[in-house]
Amino acid sequence: MSAQDSGAAERRRQFADEARAERPDLALLCLLVGAEAGSPTAADSPPSADPYGIDAAQIELDRLAGLLPYGARGAAAWASALGELLGEQCGFAGSSADYQRLESSLLQQVLLRRRGLPILLSVVWTEVARRAGAPVYGVALPGHFVVGFGDPAERVLADPFAGGAPLSGEDAELMVAGATGAPLEASMLAPAGPLETVLRILNNIRAWAATRPERTDVALWALELSLLLPSHPARLRYERAQLLVQRGDFLRGAAEMEEYAQVVDAIEPTAAQAIRERARAARALLN
Repeated sequence: MSAQDSGAAERRRQFADEARAERPDLALLCLLVGAEAGSPTAADSPPSADPYGIDAAQIELDRLAGLLPYGARGAAAWASALGELLGEQCGFAGSSADYQRLESSLLQQVLLRRRGLPILLSVVWTEVARRAGAPVYGVALPGHFVVGFGDPAERVLADPFAGGAPLSGEDAELMVAGATGAPLEASMLAPAGPLETVLRILNNIRAWAATRPERTDVALWALELSLLLPSHPARLRYERAQLLVQRGDFLRGAAEMEEYAQVVDAIEPTAAQAIRERARAARALLN
């Protein structure tokens, strides 16, 4: 195994271990996702002890937290302080163009560029606020991730994608209705856990890669990291098998399809048979 392969294997082991920790570190998990995409530094930079910017990003989050005013405050005051620091002074925000960039889903790059998807900007907010002692949590609204402060019953919400603009209950209802056509449910305002957040980030990366057939490499590592999470949709195993076939790894793809068919067989035998037929078709591509 080469040094590069050994390093990648170690990062994935660290990702899997952290995902199974009693209290998973959201920032570290996101930074390990970013490491899969490669180094944030310039190609001609000298070798670094921190080639994927993980330590530098943690230091930056600590630095930003240190800029917040010291002292206990209410939920609304915390939201205002974060909005002033991160939204106004530092310029963290997003735009429609950010949805077209892989960097918008990588925490290292979001910290460098001050731009990202709503969920990554929310990670910046929650991680900076948490380090400063704020009662903060992510809120996984359908189609748009935001942050909450204080007791969840208070519903003090802010939208980091809009620079930290306050989000009223009516605003949240309109946001959900626009994304789903359905009304806002109380469960949608529940705090999002680290693993739920990371899986949603990986889903966004897979969606980005799905529209770019030349980036099956990105789709594959996003799938493989998703499979390392202790709780993930079983269908991801089948998606990985399909992706392997798409990338020309017919034998491995077919073998994984057959393994997945065994899992499905007891519940949906017709679907399992269809998967086995696709596995045979994949093997036939070698002839």
